[in-house]
Amino acid sequence: MLAIRLARFGAKKKPTYRVVIIEKERARNSRSIEVVGYYSPIAKPAQVDLNHDRINYWIKNGAQPSDTVRRLLRTNPAPAPAAA
Repeated sequence: MLAIRLARFGAKKKPTYRVVIIEKERARNSRSIEVVGYYSPIAKPAQVDLNHDRINYWIKNGAQPSDTVRRLLRTNPAPAPAAA
């Protein structure tokens, strides 16, 4: 089963996270299938960069977002398409 969750990177007490697609049984920072975003909680305001197209693709193919990723998706919705 696939999961969409955070993988921790960065220095001690200065975390940054990658939003990754990974097998649910794997360790937190082990090899992921794809990196679909970044999250930096230390920055004021917190910086979130998500690839909504790829996240939606993986959700349609059975990947389950973690509670934290679900919250990030809710607070940072996909930008509306530009009107031509």
